[in-house]
Amino acid sequence: MVEKTRKRGVRYVQKKKPKKPDSHWVRNTVWIIVAGFTFVLLSYIGYLDYNVREKFEGNRWAIPARVYASPVELYAGYGISAAKFEELLQRLHYRQDARLLSEGSYFRQGQSISLKTRNFAFWDQPQPASLIRLNFSGSTVAGIVDLAESKEVAIVRMDPVQIGSFYPTIKEDRILIKWQDAPDALVKGLLATEDRDFYDHFGISLKAIARAMWANFRAGGIVQGGSTITQQLVKNFYLTSERSLWRKINEVFMSLILEARFSKNAILEAYLNEVFLGQDGGSAVHGFALASEFYFGSNLKDLPLEQIASLVALVRGPSYYDPRRNPDRALQRRNLVLSEMAAEGYITDRQAEEAKAKPLNVVARTHRSANRYPAFLDLVKRQLKQEYREEDLTSEGLRIFTTLDTLAQDALEQSITTKLNQLEKRPKAKKLETAVVVTRRDSGEIVALAGGRQHTAAGFNRALDAVRPIGSLIKPVIYLTALEYPDKYTITTPISDTAIHIKGANGKVWAPRNYDHREHGNVGLHTALTHSYNLATVRIGMDVGIARTAKTLRNMGVTRPVDLFPSFLLGAAELTPMEVTQMYQTLAGDGFSTPIRGIRAVVAANGEHLQSYPFIVRQAVDPAATYIVNTILQEVMHKGTGRSAYSAFPGDYGLVGKTGTTNDSKDSWFAGYTGDYLSVVWVGRDDNKPVGLTGSSGALQVWISLMRQISTQPVNLIPPDNIQMAWVDPYSGLLANEACEGAREYPYIAGSAPVEYAACVDAPVNEFNTFFKSIFPQ
Repeated sequence: MVEKTRKRGVRYVQKKKPKKPDSHWVRNTVWIIVAGFTFVLLSYIGYLDYNVREKFEGNRWAIPARVYASPVELYAGYGISAAKFEELLQRLHYRQDARLLSEGSYFRQGQSISLKTRNFAFWDQPQPASLIRLNFSGSTVAGIVDLAESKEVAIVRMDPVQIGSFYPTIKEDRILIKWQDAPDALVKGLLATEDRDFYDHFGISLKAIARAMWANFRAGGIVQGGSTITQQLVKNFYLTSERSLWRKINEVFMSLILEARFSKNAILEAYLNEVFLGQDGGSAVHGFALASEFYFGSNLKDLPLEQIASLVALVRGPSYYDPRRNPDRALQRRNLVLSEMAAEGYITDRQAEEAKAKPLNVVARTHRSANRYPAFLDLVKRQLKQEYREEDLTSEGLRIFTTLDTLAQDALEQSITTKLNQLEKRPKAKKLETAVVVTRRDSGEIVALAGGRQHTAAGFNRALDAVRPIGSLIKPVIYLTALEYPDKYTITTPISDTAIHIKGANGKVWAPRNYDHREHGNVGLHTALTHSYNLATVRIGMDVGIARTAKTLRNMGVTRPVDLFPSFLLGAAELTPMEVTQMYQTLAGDGFSTPIRGIRAVVAANGEHLQSYPFIVRQAVDPAATYIVNTILQEVMHKGTGRSAYSAFPGDYGLVGKTGTTNDSKDSWFAGYTGDYLSVVWVGRDDNKPVGLTGSSGALQVWISLMRQISTQPVNLIPPDNIQMAWVDPYSGLLANEACEGAREYPYIAGSAPVEYAACVDAPVNEFNTFFKSIFPQ
């Protein structure tokens, strides 16, 4: 029994299940790999999907800010010749077309210029395109005719010159358009040559690839590509220019994602704005809208068929088919585009042949984006940075309208070049530099600015940053301060121009001298300023007080701290040309301070008005005292250090100005104004070495050369109500009449004129002259 049991147990133990195959772990490993690969692939596709949507749905492009000059406003009597106006049109990229078929075209017939202006959205109102004819007489506009309505018009505002751009790190430029605004011929041309199946495929086209391979095989070279418009967009918009299998894989996936996520028209619109079509200096030209202006000087919607085909031809190679550098290739490729459009039925054979017979008609190469006036643009950017972030200025497509007058700026640059070359012929006048600020007298708008001798070179902006002693330019401030006390100082108050010694806090004695090293005894206050006598000026300044004079300077708009030493009275204070301009702007404004400015308005890319810079004015100093100072500064120009200006101006032009020269003739200054412009000029050296030039022999000569070109209005000083005119005997300083020999009429603040009469009034000769003039008035 035991044996049986044992045997049964053994038999039970030895019985085994069939052994399973060992292949299950291979299958599991494969499934794990497939699952892992699928997970990684889906994750990567999700990553690509996120990137595609993030960039496509957000701000797709960093659009640089465009900076515009002040628009030229034309009217009968406006001072510009037909030749100068044609130069302006060329700068605005207008093209000659006797038919005036498109905006931005013109033609000239003798002293008449007909043109079709561009539609342009200004900061204050949109201006539609118009057909006009300008008739010129000499150097002025004789009349303006609206050709559409055959009637005279009072004024025409031209579209402004773009003077520069503020770019992001990558210098790309484009003008954005909507797909529905693209010309039909442009879309058809792209479909015919780049992607015939665009509206049928899902991002990639196997048919296009096969067709391209066959065409290239037949041609024995690459004549056709297989990439769809979607793939081209992905390549340019998302990927680098690297050629690799991995980049091609990404291109395919991203094209599929883009097609799945967005409409065909949205993709086409992005392509129209993204495609690279040329190089404008250091800036890349992207999109058909900007390329239209770059190559043809016209709005995209105005281009004829042959020029649209030329733009389409550039897609295959903007450099290879550049119509300026390679016109034969460009013409051949353009004609091929026209043939493809005809083959697809988008145009007729006749239209294609007519277009092929047309020349390329590209405009002359001009750097549209070049910052022509770097010193002025530096000023604009500094002012904008007070209110806008750097990224807003370089990526949001802002349009910045400035006060720059390109005609005045060009005249300034020409004057600087000519006059500095002449001045450097003098023995010590070598390596001269300069800075000039020009404003409108009535508004403080900066119309021209030079930061140095090299107009196109960015760098040290002397107009804004060169802090130099201003010399005698400070003197009108001292006399203005004194004249605000009419009980003590008037225009004829006798001042002692004799030696003066001032002991400083350190015990040292300061003994100033006149420029001619002479003393002139007692002189009238107006004579002391007219001839820039140092000794008389110091006496007045010490009497009214250095601190009081510095306060007047602050009231005139100069915020820079100054050292209150006696030498301040002779111009030891150091200011920039811009600060000097602000000071003299108050004098030119008859005692009212107007902040000088370079910007009129800032407009967003969507047309929203973001910022205006309105005309602001405040009374800074006594207008009556200012009027008297300006009267004396007119005497400076007739009898004093500024008299050489009248070699270029009529004697009754009423120029107002003051020269300035610092110790050892290191700085040459002039500040002065006409009826329409104020200009401040500095000439010197960056290393502060003497230049051997006074204010009258250096800076004034640049001022004369400039102002004779741009100024058309003489100065007409209008006395305030509390100014009284009185005839004064120059010998005694007492009241006289016009019959007294040498008597002059001077302005006085009411109640401050002399009350006693000079002996000449009762003299027999005077009485006879008075009687004679009463019978025979002049």
